[in-house]
Amino acid sequence: MLKKLNKMTKLMLLIFVLFLVWMTFFDENSFLNKNKLNKEIKELRKETQYYKKELKKDKKMIHDLNNSDSLEKYAREKYQMKKKNEEIFLIEFDTLKK
Repeated sequence: MLKKLNKMTKLMLLIFVLFLVWMTFFDENSFLNKNKLNKEIKELRKETQYYKKELKKDKKMIHDLNNSDSLEKYAREKYQMKKKNEEIFLIEFDTLKK
């Protein structure tokens, strides 16, 4: 009887170990796969937060550029645009220390 019980516990232990190995590595919903997907979800959430902030900035800029004076200022600073018969002098500073 004791030998039979011993065989039975070994068999159950073997089955349990096989189950754990299967669930860890081979199953479609394995622990490794879940960890990988969770990391990807975290990265995607960070990206969505970044793009929400950028969208907020862009909406503010669009709102600010509805005024013609601010639109002209933006065009002059960003794209070096000018009016007819107007000269622009760009002054660049050397940032290297000697």
